[in-house]
Amino acid sequence: MKIKILLALLFISLVQAQKFHFPGTAVEDSIILEKEMPELALKVIAKQALKQKPENKVDFLDNLFRLEIIAKDYTQSINTLSEYRKQYADHNMAGNKYIALEVYSLAKLNEQKDKTTFPAALQKSFNQIYNGLSDQLITKIGIAFDGNVNDTRKLLRKALSKQKDKDSIDYSSALALCKSYLNYKTYSNIKPQIMQLLALKDQEEFIIETRDLKTKSGHTLTITIVRKKENKSPLPVILTNNIYAGQFDAFFGKRAAVYNYVGAVVNTRGKRNSDDENEPFEHESEDIYDVIDWISKQPWSNGKVGMIGGSYLGFSQWGAVKKLHPALKTIVPQVAVGIGIDYPAQNNIFMSYMLQWINYVTNNKLTDEADFNNFTKWDSINTAWYKSGKSFRALDTISGKPNKIFQRWLDHPGYDQYWQKMVPYKEDFAKINIPILTTTGYYDDDQIGALYYFKEHYKYNKNANHYLVIGPYNHGGAQSFGFTVVNGNTIDPVARISIDDLAFSWFDYILKNGKKPEILKDKVNFQVMNTNTWKHAPDLEKMHTSTIKFYLLDHKNSPSVFTQPVNKTFTKQTVNFKNRDEKDSYYVVSKKDSIKTTHSVYFESEVLHKDLIISGNLAGIFNVAINKKDFDTGTYLYQIQPDGKSFLLSTHMVRASYAKDNAVRQLLEPGKTEQIPIHNSIFISKKVEKGSKLLLVVGVNKNPAWQINYGTGKDVSDETIQDSGEPLEIKWYNDSYVEIPVYKE
Repeated sequence: MKIKILLALLFISLVQAQKFHFPGTAVEDSIILEKEMPELALKVIAKQALKQKPENKVDFLDNLFRLEIIAKDYTQSINTLSEYRKQYADHNMAGNKYIALEVYSLAKLNEQKDKTTFPAALQKSFNQIYNGLSDQLITKIGIAFDGNVNDTRKLLRKALSKQKDKDSIDYSSALALCKSYLNYKTYSNIKPQIMQLLALKDQEEFIIETRDLKTKSGHTLTITIVRKKENKSPLPVILTNNIYAGQFDAFFGKRAAVYNYVGAVVNTRGKRNSDDENEPFEHESEDIYDVIDWISKQPWSNGKVGMIGGSYLGFSQWGAVKKLHPALKTIVPQVAVGIGIDYPAQNNIFMSYMLQWINYVTNNKLTDEADFNNFTKWDSINTAWYKSGKSFRALDTISGKPNKIFQRWLDHPGYDQYWQKMVPYKEDFAKINIPILTTTGYYDDDQIGALYYFKEHYKYNKNANHYLVIGPYNHGGAQSFGFTVVNGNTIDPVARISIDDLAFSWFDYILKNGKKPEILKDKVNFQVMNTNTWKHAPDLEKMHTSTIKFYLLDHKNSPSVFTQPVNKTFTKQTVNFKNRDEKDSYYVVSKKDSIKTTHSVYFESEVLHKDLIISGNLAGIFNVAINKKDFDTGTYLYQIQPDGKSFLLSTHMVRASYAKDNAVRQLLEPGKTEQIPIHNSIFISKKVEKGSKLLLVVGVNKNPAWQINYGTGKDVSDETIQDSGEPLEIKWYNDSYVEIPVYKE
């Protein structure tokens, strides 16, 4: 038996190592390419078949249905896509995903079956699929069909160019080539006709108007109004403020319309038809007030306005309530950017991504998708900056395009008046008395921002009517629906809800005297992962019933990491900022997994002998002494599961000099023991099974994704590798602790 298993494993490894025949002549000859691609797809499918139990079934099916289309097995591809959607999300919430590929596949089937032309088959296929979609799914398909043909052509040419003068191709390159080939083939064949068919459908169902709107200060904004033709009476209006001008405008408008509201989508200054200067985040409070004033007086409006949207669109709602218009009756900020709080700096540490995003929204009047999604370009820019040792201020110059917005943001490293004026600040929150529903997720990149607004609202307004829903959602999921798998982890069935349905049920409750959404049993509503249950609490602090302190100890050298040490000692860490070529280090969890520990030290707990529900966010204090005036910390709490895999529970990062006050910098005194409090860490709620261990990783933030703090006390954006001096030395004292929130029934 063992010999058979070994032979099978050897066979698989040989197949995985092999290359597939693919003639170099296919690079330039389209006829040869058309002949070779189905054969190549079949070879890749054969290799995929060896994976009897793929680690990620969603990704496996994603690849498989595409390969089946290229192999001309259209019936099976449609079946595989259907299975993929079921695996991706419950309740048919992903029923429109990859609809362009589905329509293309069905059109090829109809072309063969009906012995007709492809355009005729395409029209029939489109109608078949369109008529089977719910109203909610129909609103999203315009984006799905609007693939950029020129971009797909370029990507295909790029993939083919790698095969020039070669007669074979490896598995990963073959898979990438198949995907780029299919995208180009699909969109180049269907887009013009499908966009015309979609426009006709929109004309049948909606009244869509786009116009320019002048604000009282003389600025121009473009606004799109969407109404269902069957709705003749004035209705409440759901407004979205959108910097991402483009296909999303129609989606947001139609989404509100199919829930029986008027949809209004306004683009920010400098977008679409506006010739004003584009200055992200700076004018929302002023401009949205004027937009709401105009909307509330239109004949199709009943005078009540609600707002919805995620990320920047979530931030903009907080900008709107800084100067609250009487017609604005409720907001639904989803995954809201905490401007100056978690973006463009998280806890006062600026991120390299900010430059990529600024270019995305300011390069043209819509969004520069090609530049934004050129991850190779941006990775190389960030790496070049990191390797050069130049100041963070030089990042835009290294990119080849100096950027005044980037430089302006860097001029405000503390949470000063520049950021404060964009959203409510302190006592401003006391004046916000409209109902609010916030949604965010444990995996949301803007969770810190979303919860900042929630906490500040209740801090300054004890009677705030503000609800929170938080669960195992990422940045996209918490503003759409709960995916089945998030960050490689299967989420509990009860968490797989439609955030759209929740939001518009809320609007019905507030704007139409409807029923309060069932999930909102208290002000804080959170899903406890690995228990398949939702819990409800009056405030964030009640997400847990007690805490345990994880001291900077290792269980091998002490009775327990959860017991305060008797003798004070420290763990010493050294970080050489001059070294840009060090190898990464890892904590080996098992043969299945490892955790990166570069520029960090780690502390392992004893095995847990009973289940532990961690619910809330990390707090605590680091007692440290360093030989410089400042440094940036990074903290990561992992669960080491009994099955030998790791699970990231929570993270925290902060600039030490801003840890006590994010508005005022307080430099550390070299050699002196200082306290660094832990605030604004990531919330989570999850049952940690007995037999698990906890691993605490603490260290220094030093990588191309963030500023590098050399510790001189100067503005970190201006420091260079010449400021690095001697290596940073940190003494992590063992009476430091991370306070872990625990929930008990």
